[in-house]
Amino acid sequence: MPSLHLSFYSAFTLSCLGLAFHRAHLISALLCLESMMLSMYIALSSWPIENQMPSFTLVPILMLTFSACEAATGLAMLVASTRTYGSDHLQNLNLLQC
Repeated sequence: MPSLHLSFYSAFTLSCLGLAFHRAHLISALLCLESMMLSMYIALSSWPIENQMPSFTLVPILMLTFSACEAATGLAMLVASTRTYGSDHLQNLNLLQC
């Protein structure tokens, strides 16, 4: 396995582990999700270069667009929960479950 692939896989895996184990604050969960999306973006951007394929720039740009939308939605949720509950603890958001 090339070292480039290992770095992408390890960045994605560390982001998943961070999301699974550090769930105290909403901002830490959003940062883990953002790093997962960015590692996937870099992997998709470098994939055509490694395979000497014609440039497929549409897929990474769409992924980056969805990542920006996800970040904006997450920050809106962060602002709303901070205004409502006074903190960004995910423990407070568990009150919204049915």
